[in-house]
Amino acid sequence: MSSRTELIAGIDIGTTKTCCVIAERKEDGIEIVGLGTHPSKGMRRGVVIDIEATVHSIRRAVDEAELMAGCEINSVYVGIAGGHIETRNEIGMLALKHREVKESDVKRVIEQAQAVAIPADREVIHVIAQEYELDGQNGIVHPVGMSGMRLTARVHIVTAAVTSAQNIIKCCYRAGLHVIDIVLEPLASAKSVLAPDEKYLGVALVDIGGGTTDLAIFQDGAIQHAAVLSLGGYHLTNDAAVGLRTPFDQAEVIKRRFGCASKRLLTHDELLVVPSVGGRPPREISRKDLAEFLEPRVEEILTLVRNEVQRADFLDKIPCGLVLTGGVSSLDGICPFAEEIFEVPVRQGVPRVDGGLADRVQGPEFSTGVGLALWGAESNSKPRFRRSEGSAFRRVQERMRAWLFGDSGGLQP
Repeated sequence: MSSRTELIAGIDIGTTKTCCVIAERKEDGIEIVGLGTHPSKGMRRGVVIDIEATVHSIRRAVDEAELMAGCEINSVYVGIAGGHIETRNEIGMLALKHREVKESDVKRVIEQAQAVAIPADREVIHVIAQEYELDGQNGIVHPVGMSGMRLTARVHIVTAAVTSAQNIIKCCYRAGLHVIDIVLEPLASAKSVLAPDEKYLGVALVDIGGGTTDLAIFQDGAIQHAAVLSLGGYHLTNDAAVGLRTPFDQAEVIKRRFGCASKRLLTHDELLVVPSVGGRPPREISRKDLAEFLEPRVEEILTLVRNEVQRADFLDKIPCGLVLTGGVSSLDGICPFAEEIFEVPVRQGVPRVDGGLADRVQGPEFSTGVGLALWGAESNSKPRFRRSEGSAFRRVQERMRAWLFGDSGGLQP
């Protein structure tokens, strides 16, 4: 096994599949060197429901990625989603003692902004600075070194249910992996599919996965709003399985190959042979009939997303429109259907990486996995792929141990 130290591993544990991406850090970004996927049976709507099944899926995906990369990993960045995710915008203010902003001042004002009441059953996942204001001058990105008397920070805070975060970390530990950090999945996906200009002008990223639909709205280069809806491709497949009276696995295959977001958008019709259940003979249905089963659910998901964007007061503040990613974004006709609902431009988002195995991850279903690797490459926490007694690694271990054990130490990894 290779002992390259500039490797970063990201794991996207989804409802339908677990994806492990191993990347090598480069001066101008990352280069994908390993990719592994395996069906996931232990997650539902972004939450662990079967630890053993989740651990097995993680191990198989990691083994495949390690074999491809020719290395061994034991530290990862892992994604988190689910209906338990909550976000909020807060403001912190600080009077400057020396009339010049120092790194310590920036740290203190961010700490003040996040000093809000958080329920005991919730954990802060991210505190992301949106912008700084110095003596009334807003729009400041890097205030260090500037002169002033009062510093204000606007931050975006993401929290998750402690138990959900604990279970994800627990599964990774039992798979032999240390968790460097947990990352909100739409933030990771945005790293890999959005262009800087889109983030600056205003754009909404919609990541439609197997169990959840994740929303992240960007403006002025920073995250402004995020939300996770507990609907996704699993529900589309279930609707198809019920409507076609066919096994779930067969419905998934049929949906991927012949599904369409709306029968109005079909350019031509054709007959499909659909397996039946209980030993009954296969049946023939038209592709338009299949679209009729899928369209109501697609419309429901997109309408809920539109309502969330409207609730956040950003419906008329996203000139770059929507970027759809995730496995469901490959459904035929979903982009034009979304344009009808949102009345803004819509495009499909795929990972923006070059070199290495870039061609293997040029699909929207890999957006989160690649984004986690990019997040790790830009993170201040340097990934370590062997056990180390270094202070940075100990701090990571202590943070994760606190999440798992709490003060009582009652849980076992």
